[in-house]
Amino acid sequence: MMSSPSSQPSRLDVAGKRPSVHKFGGSSLTDVAGYARVVQRLRETGESAQIIVVSALQGVTDVLVALEQSKSMEDRDTLVDMLLKRHLMVAEPLQDSPLVAWLRLQFSWLVQTLRQAGEDVWPAALRAEVQGLGELCSAHLLAAYLNHGGLQCTVLDAREVLTVQQGELGASVHWRRSETAWAAWRAQHGSMRLVVTGFVARDLAGCATTLGRNGSDYSAAIFAALGHAVGLTLWGDTDGVLSADPDLVPEAVPLPTLSYHEACEMAYFGARVIHPQTMIPALRCQLPIHIRNIFRAEQPGTCIDTKSLLGAPVKGLTTVSGMAMLNFEGAGMLGVPGTAERVFGALHAADVSVTMISQGSSEHSICCVIRDIDADRAQIALGTAFATEISSGAVQGVSLSRNISILAAVGDGMVGTRGVAARLFEGIARARVNVRAIAQGASERSISLAISSTDATRALRAAHAAFLLSDQTLSIGVIGPGNIGTALLEQIRTAQQRLRVESCLDLRIRAIANSRCQWLHEDTELPADWRQKLQQSGHVDLKTFAAHVHASHLPHAAIIDCTASDTLADHYATWLQAGIHVITPSKRAASGSGSRWQTILAAAVQGGAQLRYEATVGAGLPIVQTLRDLIDTGDELIAVEGVLSGTLAWLFNRYDGQQPFSELLGEAYAQGYTEPDPRDDLAGVDVARKLVILAREAGVRIELEDVAIESLVPPALMTIDREEFLQRLPELDATMAARLAQANAGHRHLRYMARVDHHGVAQVGLEDVADQHAFARLRSTDNIVQFTTRRYCDNPLVVQGPGAGPEVTAAGVFADLLRVAAGLRRGP
Repeated sequence: MMSSPSSQPSRLDVAGKRPSVHKFGGSSLTDVAGYARVVQRLRETGESAQIIVVSALQGVTDVLVALEQSKSMEDRDTLVDMLLKRHLMVAEPLQDSPLVAWLRLQFSWLVQTLRQAGEDVWPAALRAEVQGLGELCSAHLLAAYLNHGGLQCTVLDAREVLTVQQGELGASVHWRRSETAWAAWRAQHGSMRLVVTGFVARDLAGCATTLGRNGSDYSAAIFAALGHAVGLTLWGDTDGVLSADPDLVPEAVPLPTLSYHEACEMAYFGARVIHPQTMIPALRCQLPIHIRNIFRAEQPGTCIDTKSLLGAPVKGLTTVSGMAMLNFEGAGMLGVPGTAERVFGALHAADVSVTMISQGSSEHSICCVIRDIDADRAQIALGTAFATEISSGAVQGVSLSRNISILAAVGDGMVGTRGVAARLFEGIARARVNVRAIAQGASERSISLAISSTDATRALRAAHAAFLLSDQTLSIGVIGPGNIGTALLEQIRTAQQRLRVESCLDLRIRAIANSRCQWLHEDTELPADWRQKLQQSGHVDLKTFAAHVHASHLPHAAIIDCTASDTLADHYATWLQAGIHVITPSKRAASGSGSRWQTILAAAVQGGAQLRYEATVGAGLPIVQTLRDLIDTGDELIAVEGVLSGTLAWLFNRYDGQQPFSELLGEAYAQGYTEPDPRDDLAGVDVARKLVILAREAGVRIELEDVAIESLVPPALMTIDREEFLQRLPELDATMAARLAQANAGHRHLRYMARVDHHGVAQVGLEDVADQHAFARLRSTDNIVQFTTRRYCDNPLVVQGPGAGPEVTAAGVFADLLRVAAGLRRGP
C-alpha cells in the first residue's frame, strides 16, 4: 500500500526556505532560443529557491520510442546520430567542453545498448532507461545554461529519489521510500536550485521505469510535494487552461481559476495542458498549480487551487474522440442482482477500460463507452460472458457503435444550479446533434454525452456558445449580391465587431454567390474587396455552397436568398431539412405554389431550422411579424388592406398632374425605386404576391392565380423588351391623366391598393380614396397596412413606414438574421 506524502516541512537549503517548482515541457525546450527563454523566465521570478523539472527536447522521446520498433541497426545509428547532433547544436553556444563530452558519452552508451539488445523484445527496464535518456540530457543542458547565466544549480536524476509502483491506474508513488531518499539526497546537496528529470523513476525492485507519456507534469507535482513547495508552475504554449480545445473552438478563452475537482474532470476527459495524475499530489498537499505561457509571460494564466471563482455554471468543455459504444440490453436483466458486476467483470478480465457508463433506471440496458481499439475485444468478452442468456433470449445481445466521441461539460457552478443540463441539450439540439447516451455523477460537476464523432466539433462549439463561453457563431451564405444583397453585406460587415462586443454574436459571411460565380470564404471577417474576390471565383455549385456554409465545425448556418429566382426557392426545403436557416426578402417561395410552400414549412419543422421572410412585405416594416403575433395570440383576421408597393406609393404620392406620369416613372427608375424592369411593379403581380403572403400567414388557403389583378401596363406593352418599353413610357400618360382627373373631381386620391378578406377574396388595383382615409396621407415610399381583426374591429391596427429602397429592405433582412441568432440563444 502506498503511503501519503509527509506533512512535515522538508528543508531545501540551510535556511529552510520553501521552493517554487517550475516545469518546462517540450514546447519550451526546442532549441537554443528555447533554453535561453527558460533561463529568462526563471530569472524574472526573482526566486532564490527553485526546483525545475524538465521534459526531453521536443520530439526526442518519439525518436527514442521508435528505436525499439526499428529492426535495422543502420536505421538506429542514423536516428541516434540525429539526436546527438541536435543536442550538440543546443549546447554549442555554451562552449562547454565537459558538457559536450558528457553528451557524446550518453549517446555512445545508447549505441552500445542498442547493439546488445539486437532485435529481441526489450525488457521493460531497458525500454524505460532508453526512453528516459531525453530527460536526462535535457536536464544537463538546462543546468549548463543556468550556470552559464549565473543561476547556480545542481542536476538531480529523479531515479535517485523517486520510487513508484506500476498498477492498473498507472504509476503510484511510494511516498515513504521516496521521502527517505529525498532527505538523504538533500543532506548531501545544498544547492538552492535543482534541475530534475521529469518522466523517469524507479520501481520497488530498483529498476528504471517511467510515469507514462507526458508524465513530466506528474513528476513536477511529486517533487513539489516532496519539497513542500509554495506552488507549482507548469509552463507551456497556451495562456492557461482554456474553456475548450482552441483547435476546435478558436474562440476558447483562458480560465483565470479552476478548482482541483474541475481540473481533474477536465483532465480526465481529455483537456490538454495538464496530466490527469498531476492532481493527485496537488490535492493531498493543497498545492496551488499555475498554468502559464512561456511565450507570453505577461498573461496571468490559470490558477488551480482548492476553490475557483464561480461565474458561469460551466467552466469548460472537452471532447474525447476515438471511442466506441457497447450497448447490452434485454428483458432478462430486469431486477437481476449482479448483472452490472458481471458486465464490468468481463470487461476488466479483457483488460478493457470503461470511460463512461449509462444505465436506465429500468435496468433494461447498460451502455458503456470504451476506446475504439478495445471495442472488438470487449464485444467478444461480453458475448462470451453472457452466452447462455443470449442464446435463451433473456439478453438480446451486445451491439457495438463506432465513431463515437464524448462531450463533457465541467464546472463547480453546476452543483445545485437548475437548468444546466437543459441549456446543454438545447444548445446542441439547435446544432442538430443527436445524443446517444448521457452520464452525470452525483457530484453534479460534469455532464458527459456520447455523440457521433462526425458531430463532435459542431456540438462542442454549440455548447461552448450556449454557456456564453464564446460568441454564438452563425455561418452565413448570401446569394444575390445585387442592390439589396450588397447593402445587407455592408450592414453586416459594419456591425460585426459591435455585435461581438455587445451581443457575443459572431456573424461570419462564409460564402457569396451570384448567377455566374461563387466565392467561399474561411476567415472570420468579410474583407472590403469581397466584390473583386467574387468576380475572380469559380462557377456556382449550390451543393458545394451549402456544404461550405453548413461546415461541420460551426454549430449554426444560414443562407440568405436576395434574388428573385423561383428556381432557388426550390432548394429551401432541402436546406431547412438539413438544419440550415433560410432568410429571404424574395416573395417567390411564400407566394408561389401552395403545395411547395407547405413542403418548405414542413421541412423547417423537421430540420429544426428557422425560416424568416419579414422583408417580403413592407421591406423593413414589421408587417408579417405583426400579423403572426395577432394570430398566435388568438386573434381572428377579418380583412387586410394596404398600399404594399413602395414604388407605386412614391409614384401616386407625387402624381398631381404637374408632370406626366411617364416622367415620374423615369425618375423612380433612375433612383432605384423600381424593379430593373418597371413593369414588374406596374403590372401589380408584385403587390399580389405580398397579398398572398399575408393571407397565407393568416391561414387563408390562396394561390397567386386567385387574386384579381389590375395591371397599369397595356397588354401591347407587356410583350416587348425592356428597352423598348422604357422608350414608350409616354403611352401610359393619357390613361393615367384620365384616372387622375376622375379622382380630383371627387376630391379623392389615387392609390394602388391590395385587399383580402378571411374568405380568401383578394384583389389589387388602382383605387381612389377619400381625403379622410388612412391611405390618403402617405409620404414618399410609405407602405401602409391596415389589419381588421376581431380585436381591432372598430379601430383597425395600422402599420406604416418606408417600404422601398435597398437600405431599408436590407435592414429588414438583417433584422430577420438577428432574430434567428436570438432564437439560438434561448435557454433556461
